[in-house]
Amino acid sequence: MSRLRRMSPRRSYDQYCSAARALDLVGDRWTLLIVRELLAGPRRYTDLHADLPGVSTDVLASRLKDMERDGLTARRRLPPPAAAYVYELTDRGRALLPVLQALGEWGQPELGVPRPTDAVRAHWFALPLLRALDGEGLVEVRLEEGVFHLHVGAEDGPVYGDGPASGAPDARLVLDSAVCTAVARGEVALADAVRDGRVDVSGDGTLAKALREG
Repeated sequence: MSRLRRMSPRRSYDQYCSAARALDLVGDRWTLLIVRELLAGPRRYTDLHADLPGVSTDVLASRLKDMERDGLTARRRLPPPAAAYVYELTDRGRALLPVLQALGEWGQPELGVPRPTDAVRAHWFALPLLRALDGEGLVEVRLEEGVFHLHVGAEDGPVYGDGPASGAPDARLVLDSAVCTAVARGEVALADAVRDGRVDVSGDGTLAKALREG
């Protein structure tokens, strides 16, 4: 029996409505958060599990199989010496970026003081901050929680990545998560935060110059 036939049948709302059809594919718990992680590029199963605290191994494996079946992700084997499998978004899966952006913007008012049980990863601030940046280029961001980088204006490939940028970025930003959250909420413009000294900008790229002159 094929791997696809062993999968449980996809649950459906059985409604002739595009929103219902979309939720048939991405409405399950964890699915959109897996997309969020894969917007950083191909990831190994162990890396996904580490950055999705709270998900069980069985649920993660099930969601990944469903997403592969539905054409949102693909699995491929890396060449030696790695010889490991990675999961990556298809074009259909990457098209969920504006959906996640809109959902994050809608949910931004729900972010108050972090709860004691809240996990935090620096790269979870990537998509909110990306909404505040215009133009194209590589931006490295440093928070107390860690470092990540953004591919601003990228039409394909990874949208962001965990850790420092490879090579010289067009701009480096140093700020705290409170300022990042305020920018994402629209409470303060990024250029104003730079002008007020709440965001330190370095670099000689167009993005850095635009932020310093804004």
